[in-house]
Amino acid sequence: MASSPENTTAFIGLGVMGYPMAVNLFKGLDDSKTLLVCDVSEDAISRFHIETDGLRKSKPNSPSVSVVKNGFDAAKAANTIITMLPNSPAVIAVYLNPQTGVLAGAKAAATGNPETKLIMECGTIETATIMSVAKATQELSTSSLSNTLTFVDAPVSGGPMGAQAGTLTFMVGCSPAVASKTYPVVKSLLKHMGNEDGIFLCGDVGAGTAFKVINNYLSAITSLAASEALNIGVKAGLDPKLLTDVINVSGGQCWVTSKSNPVPGVQPNVPSSRNYEDGFRIELCAKVLSMGTDLAKMVGAKTILDAPTQTAFKEVMADDRYKGKDARVVYKWLNEN
Repeated sequence: MASSPENTTAFIGLGVMGYPMAVNLFKGLDDSKTLLVCDVSEDAISRFHIETDGLRKSKPNSPSVSVVKNGFDAAKAANTIITMLPNSPAVIAVYLNPQTGVLAGAKAAATGNPETKLIMECGTIETATIMSVAKATQELSTSSLSNTLTFVDAPVSGGPMGAQAGTLTFMVGCSPAVASKTYPVVKSLLKHMGNEDGIFLCGDVGAGTAFKVINNYLSAITSLAASEALNIGVKAGLDPKLLTDVINVSGGQCWVTSKSNPVPGVQPNVPSSRNYEDGFRIELCAKVLSMGTDLAKMVGAKTILDAPTQTAFKEVMADDRYKGKDARVVYKWLNEN
């Protein structure tokens, strides 16, 4: 039997990041809860059912799992909706479509006495899109829902490996007017998918996205910088593992050298050691770098390193040997050219 909307959470978007996040959320909830899932891929839905059925054998007090077909149905059935969507068009469709969107569902669910609902987007989405959804949410909540609907942006860092391990970092943007009440609820959910000490309240709605964009800007550039440095060492005949060890206790240490080394064989279970598969694709890395450039222009911040990095990424993406691979494939591109 399904639980009440208060005890029901919906998760929309079972992609490379969203799927393991939803699995970890399932693991964290108990049998007083219902988890609703939604995705355009029937295969993802089927795999999720199979995996959670298997997990239930070792944890009998697991939440029930049901499928909803869109954001409208999710918002009618659940008071918490978490989305992990790939791009701005998907966010606009899931939240703002007048027939199938989350906001329309929240409005339809409000029959005289609206229940408090929390809606949260965790993808890395353009700031303008996040702010348009926030504005539409505020307008609807103020005019029709007695200020019971709250939108939060909570983008993640940590990549597919962090999503699978449940060690993601979350950067939360939440209106100061409701943060004291809403943020503890947000954190209680996100801790199932990330490190509790890695969940940060960054400021008003949109601040979480700004933090993430800036983090990704730096990560994209260091992916190229670390690859260049290590390629110099390899071309000089140095042992890349020993070089990595020295870098990681010295001034050159960064996330790329320590957590996702671009040289194959240096670290196990990272994309470079499995032909740069199942990581943060170079195309997405180029996209988030562009988002950082756009934010810099918006606030009037001078940048230097983004342009040459983007030029390198474009050349990598144009080569059939490297396109679609993890962004650290820039090392292979450097090494082979």
